[in-house]
Amino acid sequence: MDTSDKLKQIKQTFRLRMNGETSRSMREKGLLYHINWGVSLPDLRVMAKEYGKDYDLAIALWKEDIRECKILATIIMPAERMLPEVVDIWMEQIPSLEIVEQMAFNLFQHLPYASQKAFEWISSDKEFYQVCGYHVLSRLFLKYGGLNNRAEDEFLDQVQVALKDKSISVKHAALVCLQRYADLGNREEKQAMSIFNSNNIDF
Repeated sequence: MDTSDKLKQIKQTFRLRMNGETSRSMREKGLLYHINWGVSLPDLRVMAKEYGKDYDLAIALWKEDIRECKILATIIMPAERMLPEVVDIWMEQIPSLEIVEQMAFNLFQHLPYASQKAFEWISSDKEFYQVCGYHVLSRLFLKYGGLNNRAEDEFLDQVQVALKDKSISVKHAALVCLQRYADLGNREEKQAMSIFNSNNIDF
């Protein structure tokens, strides 16, 4: 089965698994997509297993202005094959915070250059970029531990700016990331506590 046939088959499956109530609830919460079938994340993960990792299919899915296609693309894209230029294109085309989260957790944390991109994003002035960067760093802290001194200084500087950001989503992503950083050890916890205290945040 070629890529176009797989794409057609996937779209047909979305119709069968459509959940109008979930789709309507998302619209009411401001999650606006050109098409949103309301298919659950567990169902999308089951579908992803059926197709496995598939670069060409992921590229084709991402081009569709459909919520489920974009999420599925983040799951089946092989991270080791995704070039930085493709990552940049996808980032420019993010339609919602939901997709930001799915990209970070399903795909971007596994990129060979994940840390480099995460630092690039947290220093951006774009909301979705910053949120994505902090989500990726949170996962990297859980998987690999701490940072070198230079990266650590940059992270602590950026996170303090983010905690004062107008965007609640940026603040929340930065806060969670700082909490993950605090879990790395006593020294990191003291540094995080100092930032929390200076921002009047309960830890």
